[in-house]
Amino acid sequence: MEFKDYYKILGVEPTATADEIKKAYRKLARKYHPDVSKEPNAAQRMSEVNEANTVLSDPEKRAAYDALRQQAAQGPGHEFRPPPNWDAGFEFSDFGRGGGGGYEGDFSDFFEQLFGRARQGRTAHGARHGFGSAAQRGSDHHAKIELDLLDAYQGAERTLTLHGGRLDANGHLVREERTLQVKIPKGVREGQLIRVPGQGAPGAGGGAAGDLLLEVHFRPDPRWRAEGRDVYQPVPVAPWEAELGANIEVVTPSGTVEVKVPAGWKPGRKLRLKGRGIPSNPPGDLYLELSVALPPARTEAERAAYLAFAKAFPRFNPRATQGA
Repeated sequence: MEFKDYYKILGVEPTATADEIKKAYRKLARKYHPDVSKEPNAAQRMSEVNEANTVLSDPEKRAAYDALRQQAAQGPGHEFRPPPNWDAGFEFSDFGRGGGGGYEGDFSDFFEQLFGRARQGRTAHGARHGFGSAAQRGSDHHAKIELDLLDAYQGAERTLTLHGGRLDANGHLVREERTLQVKIPKGVREGQLIRVPGQGAPGAGGGAAGDLLLEVHFRPDPRWRAEGRDVYQPVPVAPWEAELGANIEVVTPSGTVEVKVPAGWKPGRKLRLKGRGIPSNPPGDLYLELSVALPPARTEAERAAYLAFAKAFPRFNPRATQGA
């Protein structure tokens, strides 16, 4: 996927004011609008201009994009993939795509990777307003947060720092952040929304404030991964444990347990610990993914042990199934 430099597309500097961005967009829109332009690539250029304006005219999207742009050291034209959960901690008040002069269905894969999720979030969890009365409820805000899997097992209270953007009196982008304490409920899952009442946009005319919707994502952890309520944990075993069977101790997210490894090694073997996944009703399961770990032969005695092992199995050929 190619990185899109929206500032270059609009022909403005990264320090441009909102008014400068608006003027640049209008100038390019007059040049490339398909209804009036005679440029051979007018439709494509108009789509790019609309997309750039959609992001740069929205202070919150622009603040998040600027943070990502700093990580794209190679710049536009190079293959680029946003880091996982690159937008964690950025707060958005507009779940939709915002301005851009229409052309809702013609945004690039780059845009969809960055901001398409917010649009989908609006469809499922749209902001509520009190139209038709003097008091209007404030819109809901949305942010992605990263937690440790252990938070889902134990519940927690976390201090979160959320980043956003606004325009000052002169139209310059001002990056903002706020800190709040949030209770993480036990049993929370990947992709689940935690609603924090009253932490969205202020209401109008005496209306209540909106809520803050926190979308949960787990930090990568080599010890385990979650799929829904189920948790998967890699567990290395010694060759003799794998073949002869053994009782071993395993540190799991819910504590240390003793597990029986059946005799007779089978590649891809998993042991299911029922009910030891993410707590819920019903709880998920924990799957131990067994793999054989070979001890290193660093001393003469250890090397001799490997040689004796090889002599004990003279007909064993690990490559016998690969054919001639």
